[in-house]
Amino acid sequence: MNMFARRMRASAAAAAFCIATAIPGWAFADPMRVAFGDIATVESLHLLAALERAKEKGVDVQVTFLKSEDIAAQAVVSGQADIGVGGPYALLQKVKAPIRIFMQLSKLQFYPVVNSEAYKEWKDLDGQEIAVHSRGSGTEAIMKLMADKNGIAYSNISYVPGAEVRTGALLQGNVKATIVDSSGKRILEKEAPGKFIFLPLGEVSATDEALFANTDYLAKNQKDIEILVESIITTWREVAADPKAAIALREKYKLLPDATPEMIADIEPYFTEAVATLPLNGGGADAARDDFDFYTISGALEGKAEELKVEDFWDLTALNAVLAKTGTK
Repeated sequence: MNMFARRMRASAAAAAFCIATAIPGWAFADPMRVAFGDIATVESLHLLAALERAKEKGVDVQVTFLKSEDIAAQAVVSGQADIGVGGPYALLQKVKAPIRIFMQLSKLQFYPVVNSEAYKEWKDLDGQEIAVHSRGSGTEAIMKLMADKNGIAYSNISYVPGAEVRTGALLQGNVKATIVDSSGKRILEKEAPGKFIFLPLGEVSATDEALFANTDYLAKNQKDIEILVESIITTWREVAADPKAAIALREKYKLLPDATPEMIADIEPYFTEAVATLPLNGGGADAARDDFDFYTISGALEGKAEELKVEDFWDLTALNAVLAKTGTK
């Protein structure tokens, strides 16, 4: 067994222990257990609303927020969670985990950024340290891809979960090169105009976050999965048609009760920008092929993109059933 596999299995065991002890009875209940490797923020507001809609339709959804996508993925692999949020391509290919992606939640929209006092352009990052969200994440894939395109090599990649955490680290001077989301970009431009430089990225089309589950769970709970998928697609289309809808959904379902006035004010601007990243048809086979192109170039997937098979990574059963009802916008 190689070192990567040993680490993954150890992580799975640790995740299983932590979740089972932290959430008494979780392993014995029958709800749809969703593991989210991040904290609840404005960025996840539409997903939280969609989960509430699934509850209204009879699905007992229970969400647990964990400290990283890695732990969330291992929770699904170990059977401590039914559904995970993230992009588990490396886990699927390298560990042969018995899971499948069943819908795309968002496409990548990130902004590589550096402190202008230290760096000016991509070549300045040769031999320097950068920070990304987590191992195997879209942020890591983007930064590795850009290193390859610009002929540079980083001295180290640090894993700092949460775009808002990386944004704060930039403002505090603890990080000098990282990658942030659109909210982080706006904060940096507002709080320290001219201090940070956003590096050119070019066109990138790939999954940022997706939903995935154990293959057994998908087979045995297709009706619940379809309700979840339809709830998400309905919500995505509503928010895409009018970003203000996210504000109404927060109020209706009493989401993010501890949100600050600044966070609330950021809801409409965030979703106005995020509309371009929302797949209104769940991604499907086209998204999978885009991912193969991107993640093989970035190194997260091995092999040739054209030789990878959608069915080895995705289960489109529920998504196709929902799209047959809702249409394929």
